[in-house]
Amino acid sequence: MPLYLNDEQTMLRDTAREFVAEHAPVRHLRALRDAKDTTGFSRDLWKQFAEMGLTGILIPEASGGLGLGHVEAGVVLEEIGRNLTPSPFLSTAVAAVEALKGTAHADRWFPGIAAGEAVIAIAHDEKPKFGRAVALKAERAGNGFRLTGTKRFAHHAHAADLILVTARTAGGDTDAHGITLFAIDPKAASLDLRPERLADSSLAAHASFDGVEVTADAVVGEIDAGADPLGRLLRAAGAGASAELLGVGAGASDMTLGYLKERKQFGMLIGSFQALQHRAAHLYSEMEVARAATLKAQQLLDAGEPADEAVAIAKAMTGLATTLAVQEGIQMHGGIGMTDEYDIGFYMKRARVLAEMFGDSNYHANALAEAAGY
Repeated sequence: MPLYLNDEQTMLRDTAREFVAEHAPVRHLRALRDAKDTTGFSRDLWKQFAEMGLTGILIPEASGGLGLGHVEAGVVLEEIGRNLTPSPFLSTAVAAVEALKGTAHADRWFPGIAAGEAVIAIAHDEKPKFGRAVALKAERAGNGFRLTGTKRFAHHAHAADLILVTARTAGGDTDAHGITLFAIDPKAASLDLRPERLADSSLAAHASFDGVEVTADAVVGEIDAGADPLGRLLRAAGAGASAELLGVGAGASDMTLGYLKERKQFGMLIGSFQALQHRAAHLYSEMEVARAATLKAQQLLDAGEPADEAVAIAKAMTGLATTLAVQEGIQMHGGIGMTDEYDIGFYMKRARVLAEMFGDSNYHANALAEAAGY
């Protein structure tokens, strides 16, 4: 498979780039932050995404979507990252859609996602760092379950229409078997959602389940076999977060290169200084390698081939490359790069949060080492 976009994907990229840049550039993020917006994203903008058909990219045509793939979803996510657009696209239109495919919940939620009327959050993390361990307990109660425990960093959960929650129904905390995925109503009794503002101004909820009761219909897939839909969710989310990270890095790089071509020192453009040219060239090469890794992971997902290692490589490499991009951006902007007036700092904050979501570079490098037997 060639590691470049075909004509149709390029047209989608151009359309998404123009749309997002016009309707949700960085000043959109600034406006939400300065207004202390309590939702964390614009529902009107989410509806506009749907009117463009973007929210239904991964939804099958029979369910009202476009029936496209992860490459196309990544194209949209890269533009979201390039403009730092606050959006539930990753959690709802990518991660949740993949988890719900082939389950009874798909018919219930796919039309709302495609129409921009539904937002779905993911509640999986339980510790300060991402991990596969699940300790939240789901004990049988009547014809359903009672959930007890906590989840952290559930983006948009406080404003969602549905939360996908991983819970332990059998085995120990780290066992792959015994995990069950539940579709939970955010308004359920005994569920406390406390939104907290993260470094990039986004909102993620700390969720406390104090004996939340659900019926058996809330199970996504099969009881004790949640590792399957969870695996689909995490692969899709990892590849999607990688694409968004690429956009963040590309946006920071473009801004920095533009500054190098405008800023003068000692009567010369600083972009003419060889030391800065070397650093810019190094950054470009790192971003291109990360881009190729991400596209490969997306293509494997679309082909239905094993993609765990490819997704891990993509997430690790985009985390490293984008971190380099935002750090170089801050440094090359000099003192003004540290001020709130300039947008480059927003890119660093977003990169930091995205790099942690669904596993940082160290987590995925370790996973690759363990898979190789080290």
